Amino acid sequence: MRHMVGVDVGGTFTDVTLVDTHSGNILNHKVPSTPDDPSRAIMSGVEQILEINGVPVADVRYLAHGTTVATNSLIERKGALTGLLVTDGFRDLLEIGRQTRPSLYDFFKEKPEPVIPGHLRLEVDERIYADGSMRKELDKNRLREAIEKLKQEGVQAIAVCYLFSYLNPEHEKQTVEEIRRLFPEAYVSASHLVVPEFREYARLSTTALNAYLGPVMQKYMENFQHSVREAGIPVEPYIMQSNGGIISIQESVSNPIRTAVSGPAAGVVAAAHLAELTGYKNMITFDMGGTSADFSLIENGEPKISMEREVEGFPARIPMLDIHACGAGGGSIAWLDAGGALKVGPESAGSMPGPAAYGRGGTRPTVTDANVILGRLNPDGILGGRMTLDVDASKRVVQEHICDRANLSLMEATMGILSVVNANMTRAIRLISVEKGYDPREFTLVSFGGGGGLHCGALALELGIPRILVPPSPGTFCSLGLLVTDVRSDYVRSSLLESNANSMEAIRDIFSGMEQEGAAMLEKEGILESKRRYVLGLDLRFKGQNYELTVPVEGSELNSEGLQGILDRFHEQHEKNYGYSNRTGIIEFVNYRVTALGELPKATFRRAEESGNRNVQPSSYREVYFSEADRPDYYHTAIYQRNELAPGDHVEGPAIIEQMDSTILLLPGQTMCVDAYRNLVIHTFGEEEQQ
Repeated sequence: MRHMVGVDVGGTFTDVTLVDTHSGNILNHKVPSTPDDPSRAIMSGVEQILEINGVPVADVRYLAHGTTVATNSLIERKGALTGLLVTDGFRDLLEIGRQTRPSLYDFFKEKPEPVIPGHLRLEVDERIYADGSMRKELDKNRLREAIEKLKQEGVQAIAVCYLFSYLNPEHEKQTVEEIRRLFPEAYVSASHLVVPEFREYARLSTTALNAYLGPVMQKYMENFQHSVREAGIPVEPYIMQSNGGIISIQESVSNPIRTAVSGPAAGVVAAAHLAELTGYKNMITFDMGGTSADFSLIENGEPKISMEREVEGFPARIPMLDIHACGAGGGSIAWLDAGGALKVGPESAGSMPGPAAYGRGGTRPTVTDANVILGRLNPDGILGGRMTLDVDASKRVVQEHICDRANLSLMEATMGILSVVNANMTRAIRLISVEKGYDPREFTLVSFGGGGGLHCGALALELGIPRILVPPSPGTFCSLGLLVTDVRSDYVRSSLLESNANSMEAIRDIFSGMEQEGAAMLEKEGILESKRRYVLGLDLRFKGQNYELTVPVEGSELNSEGLQGILDRFHEQHEKNYGYSNRTGIIEFVNYRVTALGELPKATFRRAEESGNRNVQPSSYREVYFSEADRPDYYHTAIYQRNELAPGDHVEGPAIIEQMDSTILLLPGQTMCVDAYRNLVIHTFGEEEQQ
């Protein structure tokens, strides 16, 4: 293998990373995103980075990308016209849901409309008992009538979700066969293949979302695959999943819901790889792009996984990296609400027209415009000088939309924009840390994304986070994450069993079946047997509880001797999560999980010798306003070029470090050093924190 390419599609820019596996060189490139057809920006970016660096297309041996197609289709409600087949009597479950309001105290907040309208939700006469046994055989005549009706309605996809099919999928299998026979052009999503797990509403919702996204993802992937082949790239591309692993295009078309947070997941994977290299095992990841900011927590080197997340208001019961997003990007628009309060986001100016400073016709103030006015962004050019910034345009839109309407000075309005967006992001970090029992002061903030470096210092200061880590190419860090991950697929089964020795044989059989499924998938992906491994987990709960805790297990523990160790770990985790555990309570097994992993070649980070503290000279100076200083004012601020910094170098704030894909702001009183992997390590409270 010679060259690896990773591509991350963002709302504003599409990032490309090229790695030469022989020399270890890591090269980066950015191009504006093309929301109407993301594949255009992808191929443009790939072709440009290869041409710039003189790499023949035939030398590309690995290509992976994170996609926003699924997410955008849900946000914009541009999925396929979808029909639904359910057990008789359950037609409205998709609308009834859990009978909870989206906002407890807001009586006017409406629930999102189901992705499948009522007239396309049809009932089928069949019934499986709660133990998986047959109560009523599938009525084939009624099924055929339902399929014909959906065909006449012009649906492109059909979701199938019958009661208790996770225990006995026979009726769903028969239904899929009939659809293939009578309506072969329809995309089909059956719950026993998407999420064979109990809890009816979450299973139904996930299956419906999967069907809704299927035709859209299929069309996109076919176009993308065609473009890759047309460009002469000799490999089949991989797609990043929400769980942090990658899969082939074929697998992503079968389960598009698994790519719901594809792009942000890549950044968390890259951060976990960085944790392994640097030894900073506890991290809070901060990914700020043009449209949003994403946060996640890594504990002891392992990213947190959520087994169920809401995607645009609907539950998706699939393993996803636990990423919390908020509408706080560089393009987030500042505005005044009806009461005159200053707000920022979630609406974004995107890549077109973008912030007013970009000179593309933007007419509303954004976070980027605020940073331009304060001198924090270089007015002479970003992206390595490829894009100049219009400072006067930024001042004009802030004056017109904020100052004139709120009776504020330009400086008050500009600092207000940054204060509001930083407060929004601080709340998001508290949500994934403090509110879940973690102390931010025990973590390292890993800052990446094009806008992260401008705000990480203020966030760390507010939350007491002692250290910030900024990777060598923060603006393209997510695309690098695609080059340090593995093939991954998650499998789950549900069966309520009491936690005693008699259940262990049945549990071994369940795990064995899932491991065989995982082995078949890895075989299809071309993973050698020596590169395969399987991670097992058990969902346990006290009998009568409504939610479970996932406990990792080893295959060797699935016997009567290993049972007590599993239960002890459950008690420890229960105590950590809830503050107590009933050691005499009855525990039951609920879900059984297997993660099949196929190891792939990875980009390597080369360690350099630290040169000691050289007398580093700034490339220039600029007047920059700092409200975070003891005396808020403009400061004559040193500007450094990151490519001129070497391992061992130290810089004291206030200072700005510029590079092609990002700008890093060092606040007054903060210090920075370059580590052996060329990461910038910022000490939030100055040099004394290092001692």
